[in-house]
Amino acid sequence: MREPHERSLSGKRIGIFGKGGSGKSTVTVLLARAFRRAGYEVAVLDADSTNAGLPEALGLEVSPEPLVEHFGGMVFSGGIVTCPVDDPTPLEVPDIFLESLPEGLARKSPDGIWLLVAGKMGQRGPGAGCDGPLAKIVRDVRIHNSGEEPVTLVDFKAGFEDTARGVIIGLDWALVVVDPTLAAVQMATDLKDTIEELERGALPATAHLSQSALIGLARDLYRKARIKGVFCLLNKVPDAAAESILRTELGKEGIDPIGGIATTPSIAASWLTGAPIDSIAAELELLDVVRRFETAESTRSQQAIGVVRAG
Repeated sequence: MREPHERSLSGKRIGIFGKGGSGKSTVTVLLARAFRRAGYEVAVLDADSTNAGLPEALGLEVSPEPLVEHFGGMVFSGGIVTCPVDDPTPLEVPDIFLESLPEGLARKSPDGIWLLVAGKMGQRGPGAGCDGPLAKIVRDVRIHNSGEEPVTLVDFKAGFEDTARGVIIGLDWALVVVDPTLAAVQMATDLKDTIEELERGALPATAHLSQSALIGLARDLYRKARIKGVFCLLNKVPDAAAESILRTELGKEGIDPIGGIATTPSIAASWLTGAPIDSIAAELELLDVVRRFETAESTRSQQAIGVVRAG
C-alpha cells in the first residue's frame, strides 16, 4: 500500500454525473472500491433525491438517515435549509466528522466505505416542494475523518438540474458516465462546457434575487469555485463498433474518455435483487481511473504552486 503522501486525492470531492440509466450508481460503487484498493479512506454521498438501492449495492442492510434533517430540515416543511438558487447562503457549520455524527447518519460498508444520504423525496408526499435544499446540502457538506481525510464520491441524480443549481462549485473534479446514446454524449459536452465557462469566470443567474447582498454572495461563491476539470467514463458499451462511434462523437467535442467498464449480468442482477455489486474485474479497471485522477490532481497542484511562486 502506498504512503499517505502518495494519495493526492485524500480530502477531495468527485461528483459522478450522467443521464438516467447511464450507470452512475454502479460506477460510484465500483469506483469507491477501487479507491479503497488504492489505499484511500472513502465516503460516498448519495445526492440522488429519488433513486434507491445504493446502500444495498454497497453491502449495507440499513440506509443512513437523511442529512437534511441533521441540518434543520427542508424549508418547504418548515425547516431552515433553502434552495441554493433562491438563497445562496451557505450552510452553517457544513463540516461533519464521521466518528462524532449522531448514530445512524453515516454507515460503514463491510469493505470500509462510508455512506451518507442527503435526503429522499419519495416519502414526503405530493406538494412537498422541490429538492433544491438537498442540492445545498451536497454543495456545502465536507466530510472528515479522525485519520486520513476521505476522498468523497458524490452520486448525483440523473440529468443536469443539480449542475444548474451550482453544485459543481463545491467539487474538485467531475466524472460523467456515458452510455451508448447521443443524449449521454450531449450531457458530457454540456458538463465540459459548463466547467470551462466557470474557469473563464462565468457567474450565476441572479436576476431573480432582489437583495444585493445575496447577489454578491452568489457571485463570490462562483468566483471561488475550485473544480479543476471533468473526465468521461464509458459504460454499458456492448461492442467495439459502439465504442468506436462513441469515441468519434466525443472526440468531435474534444473529449477523450478516461476509460470504460462493461456491464455484466451479475451487476444487473444485483440491482434487481438488492444484492451487493460484485465485479472484481471492473474494480481493477477503475484502478486506472484512480491513477488518472491522481495524475491530474498532482499536475494541477504543481501548476498552482508555480503560479503562486511566479506571483
